[in-house]
Amino acid sequence: MSELNNKVVSATKWSSITEIAAKLVAPISTMVLARVLTPEAFGVLVTATMVISFAEIFTDAGFQKYIVQHEFENEKSLFKSTNVAFWSNLVMSLIIWAVIIIFADDIAELVGNKGYGSVIAVSCFCIPLAAFSSIQMAIYRRHFDYKTLFLVRMVGVAIPLVITIPLAFILRSYWALIAGMIGLNLSNAIILTVKSKWKPKFEYSFQLFKQMFAFTVWSLLEAISIWLTGYIDIFIVGRMLNEYYLGIYRVSMTTVGQFTGVITAATTTVLFASLSRLQNDRNGFQDMFFKFQKIVGLLVIPIGFGIFIFSDLVTDVLLGSQWREASHFMGLWALTSSVTIVLSHYSSEIYRSLGKPKLSFVSQLLHLVVLIPVVWYFVSWGFTILCDARALVRLELIVVNLIIMSLVIKISIGKMIMNVLPEILSASMMFVILLLPQNVILPIKLFYVVLAACIYLSMICLFKKERHILLNLKTYLIKK
Repeated sequence: MSELNNKVVSATKWSSITEIAAKLVAPISTMVLARVLTPEAFGVLVTATMVISFAEIFTDAGFQKYIVQHEFENEKSLFKSTNVAFWSNLVMSLIIWAVIIIFADDIAELVGNKGYGSVIAVSCFCIPLAAFSSIQMAIYRRHFDYKTLFLVRMVGVAIPLVITIPLAFILRSYWALIAGMIGLNLSNAIILTVKSKWKPKFEYSFQLFKQMFAFTVWSLLEAISIWLTGYIDIFIVGRMLNEYYLGIYRVSMTTVGQFTGVITAATTTVLFASLSRLQNDRNGFQDMFFKFQKIVGLLVIPIGFGIFIFSDLVTDVLLGSQWREASHFMGLWALTSSVTIVLSHYSSEIYRSLGKPKLSFVSQLLHLVVLIPVVWYFVSWGFTILCDARALVRLELIVVNLIIMSLVIKISIGKMIMNVLPEILSASMMFVILLLPQNVILPIKLFYVVLAACIYLSMICLFKKERHILLNLKTYLIKK
């Protein structure tokens, strides 16, 4: 147990360093690109990304999760399965890319971007590139080797600085964003292949493929349902509104993700790998989950509340005046994100680590039956009302996952809520004390940001357990 905990601490450390470094650079890229390119350009990129992410569901088919979770007899067995997964992914990705190229104009019209078929066709080169590197990435995550993934991510972080931003100044169009996306996937494929201990071999087993696919079929269905919950509203907005509002809508979400993603990206894959190793140890399993939930709550809840309070400031600094309409949605999305992450987001990792991805599929399906009618109905009410409805409907997913966690996984709803209640109370008190006037000048707003952080830290330190965690984070993670 202690050896696994030490691996978890090391993996979390490197994953956190990676995400912090990445998120320090990402806002700089966002600030520049948002001022050089228009919301319409980002709207075009959103539809291309939607098509790519949907196609990648079928190219991966859940094999990456299989490599991370499955218990192999030895390294030879692991590498044999890895070869099957690699070639399956690569061949399927090339077939799907060819189909997309043939029907690119029809696909562009379907997703609400008629006339942008060439953008769809070119950007989908990312599909085979991602397929080439995804399996190697799974091996690193299985072995908690986040130090190597740090190098990969740092190169990826530099892509916007050396490719996207220079091209944005030259081209002044969405092609700069497409080129940056392709460059990122290409760098991942090259670095992971060069540094990986495993190298692709020309061997294949259809029997092993059938065995692996039977294991991952629910993961495939789950991935489709997650894609739908993440993109069905993008599809509706793209069809019913225009590229401008689609760009505002999606960039609001991704900007919030640049802040909360520091925490979730640093912990999600580590948590999944950790829980997968503990799936037969119920006490150790729950202990690991609650530790991660507590640490994530300490950080992500004040971030969500803070962005909600200072949404105008965040919008002005990161995006500029032409994105002012994003402010309201960005604040509300951040607030609901903070609660969704600690009470719902990690439920999927629990389901998958226990070999029960069908539970995640069910929860996403139950969310979709509410999400689709809500977005479809409110999109005609105006952009602001739509944003309010889209953010608030996420609370339904929290309720669904809490019920499943209680009834099926046997993890207490009360214990999950109480585990992060001090963080919610402290952030709420920060909000109540600091009802910031939005018309003050920028230097004063920055002072309020510092004051907000001080209020939260002061409140959270009133709780004994939280105070101990802040002072002894590494010990808290290692201790059984």
